[in-house]
Amino acid sequence: MIRFIVRRLWYGGLVLVGVVTVIFFLFTVLPGDPARMMLGQRADIASVEAIQRELGLDRPVGVQYLNYLNDLSPVSLHRTEHATSLFYLDAGKYTFLTILSVGQAALVVKMPYLRTSYQSNRSVASILAAALPNTLLLALVSIVFALLAGIIIGTLTALKNNIYISRLTLVFSVFGMALPSFFAAILFAWLFAFVLGDQTGLNMTGSLFSVDDFGRGEYMELKNIILPALTLGIRPLAVVTELTRGSLLQVMAQDYIRTARAKGMPEYRIISRHALKNALNPVLTSVSGWFAGLLAGAVFVEFVFDWKGIGVVIVEALEYYDFPVLMGAVLLISVMLVLLNIAVDIMYGLLDPRVRML
Repeated sequence: MIRFIVRRLWYGGLVLVGVVTVIFFLFTVLPGDPARMMLGQRADIASVEAIQRELGLDRPVGVQYLNYLNDLSPVSLHRTEHATSLFYLDAGKYTFLTILSVGQAALVVKMPYLRTSYQSNRSVASILAAALPNTLLLALVSIVFALLAGIIIGTLTALKNNIYISRLTLVFSVFGMALPSFFAAILFAWLFAFVLGDQTGLNMTGSLFSVDDFGRGEYMELKNIILPALTLGIRPLAVVTELTRGSLLQVMAQDYIRTARAKGMPEYRIISRHALKNALNPVLTSVSGWFAGLLAGAVFVEFVFDWKGIGVVIVEALEYYDFPVLMGAVLLISVMLVLLNIAVDIMYGLLDPRVRML
């Protein structure tokens, strides 16, 4: 089992290196001069060149790439003389612990350094740390809604086993899977917050915390999460519903279910203790993967509803060509996807020894 875990961690690390490489070179070729973004279009040449030297943008792309890897690595090389060294780190932007020092070079331990925003000059890590809890909360509420509602609907559909109900459930599942997130967000906002706003009392836009109009500071407004969570949970809801229905129908046809009925066991106990318990294995497997997907798919939903999460940060960074923030946000989502997939693989290995042989 230890070899299996180490192998999965190694593969995940290789994927992350590939993701970092793609992110760096993708944003390196995009147009825009970070120095002029920070100083304005009327900045003089000397100031622009000074900013480029400070950011390391005057160096070859290969050296910039190595510096970027050095910034992200928890164990990094540090030199005090930036101008004459291959690797450089802005030690004033973070705290580090020196583990080995030879002359002007030092090997240090630190948190991964995501650099600073071109627009606000804030640390990218602090920007993402402020937005990440909102995205995690939205994804968690969405997947819980999809799981509970999908299991209930799928169970009722399987127990009724009516051809018309089955077809209606299938249509709902296909429609839910095919509906794009950005279109569903606009549709839900228009219908439930604009057309039916007087009845529902929901807002078209708003985040978890709102500012009081009478100057009494921020307050939590939980109703603002309803529409984004419903919108984001439509696709996993459709999947969970269909998986629960199909799996439960297969389980209900097994011999041990007929044996339980022959013994006179009440139907609700057969369903709750035997059938549903065994039918939920593929459902839980699907949910683990969908939760990771919701973190990336929340970008459009957050932007439409102005939910202050990673999605809004990404859109604003794209609008202002704030490459460090954009690179940090994409990298954060990628890391979370990889870690969740590794966790799911390890869980499979614990539950099914055959998976460890793959």
